[in-house]
Amino acid sequence: METILYLIQFVLHVNVHLAELFQNHGPWVYGILFLVIFCETGFVVTPFLPGDSLLFAAGALAASTHGALRIELLAVILLAAPLCGDQANYWTGRLLGAKIPFSYESRFLNRKYLDQTGAFYERWGGSTVVAARFAPIIRTFVPFVAGLGRMNYWRFLSFSTLGAVLWVGACLGGGYLFGNIPWVQKNFSVVVMGIVAVSLVPVVYGAWKARRG
Repeated sequence: METILYLIQFVLHVNVHLAELFQNHGPWVYGILFLVIFCETGFVVTPFLPGDSLLFAAGALAASTHGALRIELLAVILLAAPLCGDQANYWTGRLLGAKIPFSYESRFLNRKYLDQTGAFYERWGGSTVVAARFAPIIRTFVPFVAGLGRMNYWRFLSFSTLGAVLWVGACLGGGYLFGNIPWVQKNFSVVVMGIVAVSLVPVVYGAWKARRG
């Protein structure tokens, strides 16, 4: 429970924590950001890591540091992170997926996430790889399920690239453009909750659509 509360606290105040990381570790923050986004996308046991809010906060921090944290370098690194994570997750699903013991009782290998991803596929088809990029948790499982289902790799890679470009462009660019607006800075937690709420809409709709069908 304490871990969950800490994660919620971290996500709601991710701008403060990210600024502290930059102050304490300087350029190493690029590597930290890459690692978090890579893990959130690349491992089915880490879907709880922040994605949208972290990208938004990184963009806002780049704007507020006036070039100390370079937005163009962030864009390259944070585009590479989900692309690398997708490939790792896809091949894990393709080569090892059938051997991984998912169950409904497991905390980290929960079967219900696979079910939700399946519902997403029913709604969106192959473009799930793009659409799910904006859906927390689901985006972690989609590459794995694509590999497990032996989706054509080059088709998967093209959708993965498009999704990463749109996701990073929207979240990182949005933070860079709007993160320094006084109201946004003052109500950052509200903005983060709004981002999370909007990103959950396709997940809820996909699950409802599949259940109704």
